Amino acid sequence: VQLQASGGGLVQAGGSLRLSCVASGSISSGNTMGWYRQAPGSQRELVASIDSGGSTNYADSVKGRFTISRGNNKNVVDLLLNTLKPEDTAVYYCNVKFMATWNLKRYEYWGQGTQVTVSS
Repeated sequence: VQLQASGGGLVQAGGSLRLSCVASGSISSGNTMGWYRQAPGSQRELVASIDSGGSTNYADSVKGRFTISRGNNKNVVDLLLNTLKPEDTAVYYCNVKFMATWNLKRYEYWGQGTQVTVSS
């Protein structure tokens, strides 16, 4: 399984960015895809996730500003980041979790990370 993330960059406070992640390989259709972030000196934290049924979960700090969605290709997940703040600066990582239907084992994979920098 591979996750390819794109869309990070430098933006001023109040601006917007869109992150996109494409997952490829053997992935069960019943999966949860999400975005995590890690700022320097901090632990990696969940930003938002979406399961195969479309149910979403957001960190309190991004509710109302970020929107996660899945494309028509269900192995694509986008994160729209609006009203960005300097504290949103971090490396953003794409993630997929699932229980394999072929052996009932749980799997988790990470993308390579994409830098989001918000200037004040």
